[in-house]
Amino acid sequence: MMNVSKFGKSVESVVASVPFGKVVTYGQVAAMIGHPRAARQVGGVAHYGNLDIPWHRLVNRFGGLASGYHGGREAQQQHLEAEGVQFTETDKGWVLDIDKYIWVPDN
Repeated sequence: MMNVSKFGKSVESVVASVPFGKVVTYGQVAAMIGHPRAARQVGGVAHYGNLDIPWHRLVNRFGGLASGYHGGREAQQQHLEAEGVQFTETDKGWVLDIDKYIWVPDN
């Protein structure tokens, strides 16, 4: 059994709370758990984290997909498209409209 840090558990808790069809950014999660400069560490937790967490809802600040997502960017895109998220092809790859799909918690 893997020992998950308090930081890791906090990241998992936030990402697990993201509603169907919505996304959060690495930086947003970091800020929500009180570590606004820890976006890269959030990515590390996602890469090695519990596979029961909906990590496909975690994207970069531009709406880009994660290079380290289990199954690759294509799998992440397919999971999000299954939730109704739409993508646009750009010179930097497929991106979603971050303003449309970003999750902003009530509190």
